[in-house]
Amino acid sequence: MPDDIPLEAARRRMTGEDAWQLGLGRWEAYFGLVLASTLTYVLAEDGAWPAGAVAAALLAAMVPWYLLLGRRLLGVDRSGPLPYVYVAGLVALSSGAALAAPESALVMFAACPQCYMIASWRGASVAVLLLNVVPASRFLRGPHTVGSIMSFVLWTVVSLAFSLFFGLWIERIIHQSTERRELIDQLETTRAELAGVSREAGVMAERERLAAEIHDTLAQGFTSILMLLQAAEPRISPAEPRRQVGLAIRTARENLAEARALIAAVPPAALGDASLDEAVRRLSDRLSEELDVDTECIVSGEPRRLTARSEVVLLRAAQEGLANVRKHAKATRVGVELAYGASSVCLHVRDDGTGFDPSRAGGFGLRGMRERAAQVEGTLLVRSAPGAGTEITVEVPA
Repeated sequence: MPDDIPLEAARRRMTGEDAWQLGLGRWEAYFGLVLASTLTYVLAEDGAWPAGAVAAALLAAMVPWYLLLGRRLLGVDRSGPLPYVYVAGLVALSSGAALAAPESALVMFAACPQCYMIASWRGASVAVLLLNVVPASRFLRGPHTVGSIMSFVLWTVVSLAFSLFFGLWIERIIHQSTERRELIDQLETTRAELAGVSREAGVMAERERLAAEIHDTLAQGFTSILMLLQAAEPRISPAEPRRQVGLAIRTARENLAEARALIAAVPPAALGDASLDEAVRRLSDRLSEELDVDTECIVSGEPRRLTARSEVVLLRAAQEGLANVRKHAKATRVGVELAYGASSVCLHVRDDGTGFDPSRAGGFGLRGMRERAAQVEGTLLVRSAPGAGTEITVEVPA
């Protein structure tokens, strides 16, 4: 089977009925030619009436018998009783014609192939032997000459050899067609299963992506809003609550823009038309405003645009690292560095806060950063210890 045949087209060609239908016209032309030649031969003999007419009628009856039953049995499942019913009728018609006119034996060149195409190889072989019984019995009853004996032996050998060769050939074709049909069915089943698995994997990957996006944007933003509003309680001086509320409003606006960006499937709103180092610097400045801690943002190397995916990974890592500082670190100094190298770009987020044990950290944030970095063939390194601060390093190819 050629490699460039589509699977569905190959399936239609290799199924039993379709495979036979591809050459059905040629087979029927062959059958019709043999039958017409036999009828002509029988009717052309002297004394064609009434024996020749009876033989011709029996031979002609093979046409409706084939059209009513045989034609729809070609190439289908041969295990049922119908193939043998048809073959039995074919043997009866052929034998009756041969009894009426010996010349009718010529039709066996059409009848024998039909037996092998419709019945199993063993059943067809039995039918072929039965088809030769009447010609053989007529020959044995008559007077014999050397020429007639040679003619009969030659005729019998040619008929049986042709039938045997044709039967084995047809059996091989049917066997190969069945194997190919089963193989294509298995391929279709496997393809359907793979498509289902691929869809499920795509759905899961999209769910994880959305979860990471929401965690890195909306969840962190709402946490920041909550902390800012809690800080703006009446016990603080009147000027301080107004500043905190202003920061909360700005954070809410930015998170609304992030939500709209997620829905529209565009790059993060924090990037927009700005460069990566500008977006990271804004995140650092905001943390300094919110927590009133000493925050330093350094950009080293030659800043340049990266691929959209790499910039998103570094931006999300900066957001996550600073969010962890905001929520857990209780730091007094925070450092953010974006280092552009020749073959990679590194983001470092450091703080002098409480720290933690990285081996026991199982939160979504670090796992999300690691998965994001892996998507662009990058790496995540976390250095921390209880009471010794934290440093997060994300490196992506440039």
